[in-house]
Amino acid sequence: MPRRNKPIPDPEGAIPTPASRRGGMWRVMRRPLIWLGGWTRWIGLRLLALMFVLVFVFSLINPPTSWTILTETREYPGKPREWTSLDDIAPVMVRSVVAAEDANFCSHWGFDMREIRKVVESGSNRGASTISQQTAKNVFLWQGRSWPRKALETLYTPMIEVLWSKRRIVEVYLNLAEFGPGVFGVHAAATHYFDTTPDKLTARQSAGLASILPAPKSRKPQGGTARARAIADGAATIKANGSDSCLLLDR
Repeated sequence: MPRRNKPIPDPEGAIPTPASRRGGMWRVMRRPLIWLGGWTRWIGLRLLALMFVLVFVFSLINPPTSWTILTETREYPGKPREWTSLDDIAPVMVRSVVAAEDANFCSHWGFDMREIRKVVESGSNRGASTISQQTAKNVFLWQGRSWPRKALETLYTPMIEVLWSKRRIVEVYLNLAEFGPGVFGVHAAATHYFDTTPDKLTARQSAGLASILPAPKSRKPQGGTARARAIADGAATIKANGSDSCLLLDR
């Protein structure tokens, strides 16, 4: 008796297995995902290029304003703001700000890893932002603690360190920093609080101004406070041990 051949099963009628389902979904989604990845890379590279160009431009010209200044002047009538070159700012004022905000400024590349490590190990919520990071925020970004802003700051900071000198970073910082409600820049601060010019600021006045930087809306530049005295001592130490060498200040 002849053997009967078994019918060949119809693939289209077969019950799909979980593996075949996943393979089919991947084939359907692969093209859109590749397209999305390509566009994301295209946009990301152009965003980085734009950021790089902006940083380069402001290495040559002075930033005319900032998001913070534009926002704050709506609420507080702005004091007259005038750009002051680093050579026209009292060296003790520069050292006081470095002592107050970023004592290791001349020895790091934008991020003070020693301070960051201390903050992490202590579990403290105090900031460890360097002057370079604060300058990136003041020039290009907005205030706040959002992750998008922090991510952009992390990208801008090394660009600034590469394209700007340390002197340029401090100069821009001092001209855009907030020293009180509506008081932006060292020139406005010297005039507003002491009726003087930045080149004539004394050690006591400089320490007082530097002491209010973490909280400019709630502090006054009082030179006799414990914080101001500590800043004055720090500025003297920086001068004595040469930690300000990258700034090329008059001794």
